[in-house]
Amino acid sequence: MKSKIAEAIKLKNQPVAVIPTDQKPDGALMFKEGRWGCVVALINAASKGKTVALSNATVVCPGGHAGCGFGPYEEGFVDKFLAEGEGLKVEGERYKASQELALKFMRWQVVPKGQKEFVVMKPLAQVTEADSPEAVIFLVNADRLSGLATLANFDTENQDNVKHYFGAGCGQSIGNVLAASERGSRECFIGMTDPSARKLLPADIMSFSIPFKRFLEMEENADKSFFHTGTWQTICQRLD
Repeated sequence: MKSKIAEAIKLKNQPVAVIPTDQKPDGALMFKEGRWGCVVALINAASKGKTVALSNATVVCPGGHAGCGFGPYEEGFVDKFLAEGEGLKVEGERYKASQELALKFMRWQVVPKGQKEFVVMKPLAQVTEADSPEAVIFLVNADRLSGLATLANFDTENQDNVKHYFGAGCGQSIGNVLAASERGSRECFIGMTDPSARKLLPADIMSFSIPFKRFLEMEENADKSFFHTGTWQTICQRLD
């Protein structure tokens, strides 16, 4: 599938389609079972043309496990790890001021209910009629992010169609949008503010995640929007 939005923002990588499925594509890049790996690295790989697959058995990281919708956070470890790491053999991340606040976040985090065996991510251009994407993720810099966020508010009365929530980079970019898609929401999400995720991305890259149905609406709006104004063309000069 070709994207008008990707063309308008002069995207150098590829939009990533997120496809919950019970079928693993042949040759999909996956983590080995029982071996730790960061889901953000696979999102990045998909934006560069790879087909990747995540599963309950191959996502060992507790944050990634919950962030991809395979289950709730593991209480008793993650809450300590998000705080000062008291009692753990590893350093705490100190992303929350206390274990209690970390627990409140973990219990707040919405996990998609209708999860399939795999979450497959592939370049949007490689999506076929056999696929059923639930979301699209863009990895973008600040200028491109501004275009996506503005387009997300183009055709609505309310002005809060773009959300940002604290969380792991994978939860910010995958879990939140899958939960939104499941409940029929048009909400889009800014992500990759997680310092642990940022270590795996270029310095200027953030994520912008869109439920697939909303993405199709935004694609229809692209030609009618500010993408064809002098203001956006001025910005585009530094996107070449």
